[in-house]
Amino acid sequence: MAAAERPVSRIVSAVSGKRQIDPDPGYEIDLASEMRQRCSPDALLAMFNRFSQSTGWLDSALRRACFHALVKRCGVGVQVGINVSLRHPETFEIGDGVFIGDQAILQGRHDGSFVVGERSWIGPQCFLDARDLVLGRYVGLGPGVPILGSEHTGLPVEVPIVATDLVISPVRVEDDADIGMSAVLLPGVRIRTGAIVGAGAVVTQDVPAYAKVAGVPARVIGSRLDETMDD
Repeated sequence: MAAAERPVSRIVSAVSGKRQIDPDPGYEIDLASEMRQRCSPDALLAMFNRFSQSTGWLDSALRRACFHALVKRCGVGVQVGINVSLRHPETFEIGDGVFIGDQAILQGRHDGSFVVGERSWIGPQCFLDARDLVLGRYVGLGPGVPILGSEHTGLPVEVPIVATDLVISPVRVEDDADIGMSAVLLPGVRIRTGAIVGAGAVVTQDVPAYAKVAGVPARVIGSRLDETMDD
């Protein structure tokens, strides 16, 4: 009996990073403006949650309108998946063509800042501790990526850790960087331009530009620049 042939990989064109960004429909922008004038932030968030369950055209349109009304700044062509959770969206600045996947949790803070550059992709079930977080342009976050921007001091030791003060540390992911599925970014790290973080890695320190890192804790295993020079 002949051995089964090994399946062959294939290369296809990217979709999200190359899709055309069309202007948002005028009725969505008008509705968002009317919502912002008439509704309190709590009421807007309740409406966003009400329309968060369905992928149908109407619920998707109403969800986008609510999102526009809630955030500090929102570009055109932003896609918001179902069951996305928002906290302090008034601190969010979202660029053109950003994708936010199903069940993502975007947790801001009343005095914080969350900025996402154009065409960035936030995968399903990501958890973003978005209290001082900047994602550059064309950043990719794979499914299930947690980005942590704060931690308890744990001091004094006689106080329960969850009752001690929080240290909020800025996290920066620069343009064109790609974070693999379930990789963890810890508070205070900077992922430089064009770097790749492997799936499941735990990043505890800054990642150089165009580096490839993997492991727990994450370590440099190569450079994308070396691959370019080999071509």
